[in-house]
Amino acid sequence: MTLLRDADSGAALVVCTTCRFSAEEREDADGVRGGARLAAALREIKGNDTALDGLAVEEMPCLFNCTQHCSIHLRAPGKIGYVLGRFEPTADAARAILDYAVAYMASEEGVVPYRQWPEGVKGHFIVRVPPAGKVVGD
Repeated sequence: MTLLRDADSGAALVVCTTCRFSAEEREDADGVRGGARLAAALREIKGNDTALDGLAVEEMPCLFNCTQHCSIHLRAPGKIGYVLGRFEPTADAARAILDYAVAYMASEEGVVPYRQWPEGVKGHFIVRVPPAGKVVGD
């Protein structure tokens, strides 16, 4: 049995589709998980924004960040990656994530100056992940 499947090798936003709807609720009133709702919102906005053409939106079950519902992993080759969570599965949250992704893709190493962060991502960063073969220096 293999757990891994091929994914886009460029810039990608990996969305946990099994994330809870909120800290209190596993699913919404229609029985849909928050991660699935957030993934749908991200795809809808991305489909209407050419600035996001270089970004893949990938889905996977469980990022193992269950206490921080609606989690995503933003990554690109040679850049610092980020795991963010505690989002509401809304179009506003999706827009903020994607606006941050545009700035991230334009950055050299995945570092976006705080003044450029959309309000909707502030307070949602959980961890930064160095790219393979690198660590963050002083």
